[in-house]
Amino acid sequence: MTRPITRRDFAALAGGFLLSAKAVAKTETPLLTRPIPGSGERIPAVGLGTAYVFDENSEATRSKADAVVQALVNNGGRLIDTASTYGDAESVLGEVTATAGLREKLFIATKLESPDSLELKRSLTRLKTASVDLLQLHNVRSKQQSLQRFRDWKKQGVCRYVGITSTFHRDYPVVEAVLEREKPDFVQIDYSLDNRAAEKIILPLASEIRAGVLTALPYGNGRLFRAVHGKELPDWARVFANSWGQFFLKYLLGDPRVTAVIPGTGDPGHMADNAGAMRGPLPDPDQRRRMVEFVEAL
Repeated sequence: MTRPITRRDFAALAGGFLLSAKAVAKTETPLLTRPIPGSGERIPAVGLGTAYVFDENSEATRSKADAVVQALVNNGGRLIDTASTYGDAESVLGEVTATAGLREKLFIATKLESPDSLELKRSLTRLKTASVDLLQLHNVRSKQQSLQRFRDWKKQGVCRYVGITSTFHRDYPVVEAVLEREKPDFVQIDYSLDNRAAEKIILPLASEIRAGVLTALPYGNGRLFRAVHGKELPDWARVFANSWGQFFLKYLLGDPRVTAVIPGTGDPGHMADNAGAMRGPLPDPDQRRRMVEFVEAL
């Protein structure tokens, strides 16, 4: 898999044009939180993804991660999503959160490739925690995959919620089958303004079984930023978004079935801007249709 183009890449391509003058999150407005359907616990609707971002455990990466995590927390966020296969991301997060004493302020989600106790032990050790908030089976590939081992770990207090993930359209039938049978607490799926396949199958089923939804790749692996390179945010969108990043995220959050979006970033300024999508109005159905038409015409 190639590394997705980040907002930093987009900024370089755009010659510095990225955000509108009001890109900083409006902290005077209420913070958008969403309930986890199975429990009612509310979590902030914008989190942090770590794929390709903190995969090298170096001093420079830890410093970058510390700044981004602090920006997340300072702007009202809690959710951080990582995985056992994201290079050294778990280790970087573990060191940063332990040093800063932030564990109790965060909702930590990680992923395992299989129900392997050794893989789980390694993840917990790297994260420097006895338990995580959400434990996910990463990239489900078989309709017969079971979450029983994950549920056992949940009963033992190793995690509070269990979930499944996939970012491969070819595996959507597998996701659907496992969702229907296993009824996990969460499903994580790829979903963006230019990649709306999840709206037809995954989101309706998640709503039916009362599973929370996390959206990976909310910027379409950088496609959306490339598409708006050199373009100003349209005036009609400024009533709900202060930047292109917020425009893209608020399309997703405009669907109440989405529990949280998890864009990845290694830049604290971008993290603060992402968190700004939790402030102010969300686009209504007519505005969301206009957003789709706008992107499809690019």
